[in-house]
Amino acid sequence: MSALPAAADIKRALENSPETNIEDEQPDEQPEAYPKSYLVLSILSCFCPAYPVNIVAFVFAVMASKSYSNGDIEGSKRLGRNALWVAIASIIIGLVMIGIYCVVHFTTDAI
Repeated sequence: MSALPAAADIKRALENSPETNIEDEQPDEQPEAYPKSYLVLSILSCFCPAYPVNIVAFVFAVMASKSYSNGDIEGSKRLGRNALWVAIASIIIGLVMIGIYCVVHFTTDAI
């Protein structure tokens, strides 16, 4: 009859086996950060008087959020970048229009 190994030897063998050593493993993929959709900026640009342009910025921002939820990270980044630039253009156009309105309003003589 053969003698069984000591309990400490079995425990040591199990501790060193790769199946039980799970804390040493690192996850292969790290989750990517959520790309910015600039939804808040596009909503704020809707208060500027450049209505066709700021609505396009809002649509781009919503599409960026939707494409991220569908798993298209690159498409979401591209649409978010488009939303940023269109929102900035909308704010600039709106400020120019407000400035032109103020100049015309305050420089013309009212009868």
